[in-house]
Amino acid sequence: MASEHAPTAPEYIGHHLRHLQNKHEPQAIMDWSYINYDSVFWSIAMGLVAVFFLWRAARKATPGVPGKFQGFVELLVEMVDNQAKSIIPNATSRKAVAPLALTVFVWIFFMNFMDLIPVDLIPRLWEGYYSATGRDPHDAYMRVVPTADLSITLGMSMAVLLVCLYYNMKIKGVGGWVKELFTAPFHAHGPVGTILLLIPNFFLNLVEFGAKTISHGMRLWGNMYAGELIFMLIALLGGAATALTLGSAGLFVMHLLAGSAWAIFHIMVITLQAFIFMMLTLVYIGQAHEGH
Repeated sequence: MASEHAPTAPEYIGHHLRHLQNKHEPQAIMDWSYINYDSVFWSIAMGLVAVFFLWRAARKATPGVPGKFQGFVELLVEMVDNQAKSIIPNATSRKAVAPLALTVFVWIFFMNFMDLIPVDLIPRLWEGYYSATGRDPHDAYMRVVPTADLSITLGMSMAVLLVCLYYNMKIKGVGGWVKELFTAPFHAHGPVGTILLLIPNFFLNLVEFGAKTISHGMRLWGNMYAGELIFMLIALLGGAATALTLGSAGLFVMHLLAGSAWAIFHIMVITLQAFIFMMLTLVYIGQAHEGH
């Protein structure tokens, strides 16, 4: 960074948690003109990597004894397909939903995987680019884990919500779905009871859709944000080893051990979070096929 002294721990973490944005501060709680360029770039880049991964697997697929790569992808496809069969009863819907779930799993896994890249590597390269172009490297903000950005995870969960609404209307019909919004989950006998329960039923259905969407996105974001923050704290532990002393050597060893242990554990975390998001996608779409 372009400063006369090494950054303090709060300055280091604060700098690493800032996005490359089109504005300095949002103008409201929900500012739709507020764009995190780094999150958009890395999410699209990882989406292209996911598409290439699946395209490569389809192109390399051959009958007979599969190779290691083909065998791995076939196991992945079979796993997602089995989950879709157990959750979504409609065979026609599964033909579209299972590939969607597979894409979601692979895409989120690659976005999560960015958390395993050394926390200072890409930001330092970005700072070097700023210096080379005559700009202040202190302003070179860059976060490389898209799923640690709440706007990305909520955007994905909102996309799942739209898919759920589509299948609600497709399976039940527009009229049937609208009727269900006002007549379920509380069912009444007689016109008076039905009228009295219209507003409570509609309110509860809105709460259900909103709670599913928000929790779906925030679960992924919370886990990845925490993982990113822990890597920063471990990096600070290594940065504290600044002298050729026994204490500094101990800090550096602790940095290596903690970083290695957390990275190994985090491999399970990033995979599990991708799987959970995929499973909830299947569950919510499956619920769209059911009536109250």
